Amino acid sequence: MLKTHRPLRVAVLCSHRAPGLLYLLNRAPDRGATYEIVCVVTSEDTFAEEVRVERRGIPTLVHPIREFYDERGAAIYRDMRVRAAYDAETLKLIAPFFADVILLDGYLYLVTPTLLDAFPGRLVNLHFSDLTLRQSDGGPRFPGTRAVRDALAAGCAGTRATVPLVNAQPDDGAPIGRSWPFPVSPLVSEMRTLTTPGVLKAYAFAHQEWMVQTVSGPLVAAALRLVATGAVDLHDPSLQRSGVNTARLLDHDGVLQVTEFEPAGASALAPV
Repeated sequence: MLKTHRPLRVAVLCSHRAPGLLYLLNRAPDRGATYEIVCVVTSEDTFAEEVRVERRGIPTLVHPIREFYDERGAAIYRDMRVRAAYDAETLKLIAPFFADVILLDGYLYLVTPTLLDAFPGRLVNLHFSDLTLRQSDGGPRFPGTRAVRDALAAGCAGTRATVPLVNAQPDDGAPIGRSWPFPVSPLVSEMRTLTTPGVLKAYAFAHQEWMVQTVSGPLVAAALRLVATGAVDLHDPSLQRSGVNTARLLDHDGVLQVTEFEPAGASALAPV
């Protein structure tokens, strides 16, 4: 069980922004009690919250991934050997902070076994999809960066965000927590019939931003609290199996439900 007699030490990896981070630093009552943010590493030259994070005394480190690939003449989305080398450098940056857990908050790139093996079962991710919804083969129904748009195109009546563990398969790790549903506008059913795909794309962007700005912080804070208090045991072997549903439900008031939860794929997410 990953439970210490001190606050859980959390390193954050992000890209252009870290949507849950300022909530963790400014509003979450658990900061300093059950967890603390020890550093933030961005894959870009900067990230949106960098100045405000530094003002709160959190070390921020820049590790530009495109520059790393360009120096090696490699394709950023294809060469995973270079990605492994990049992850090894990320580990060197994090090492002085003695992190217990790595949080991927707005991090846009796949991680390799180099990072996974260094933090076995101790990487968590913020994802804007209900990862308790699974396909017949057990894989996530809506993985990837276009998960919200894919859910809308599939006719879902609502979307959720999820904090899962990270494993070798994209968005396939066991969910720790998931959010309340975000209802989809009835107009989307008409948008799906239009010949101009940009309309649905624009709505999907706005819908996802609603989720990003509303639920990112509360959901990540709740997941870290579960891990830090031992309510979720990261050393439980069942959590390492793909498709295991251990998600706790976060209600609209930011409170984790302690009663029986609705099943994955309940009516709020059913196709319309």
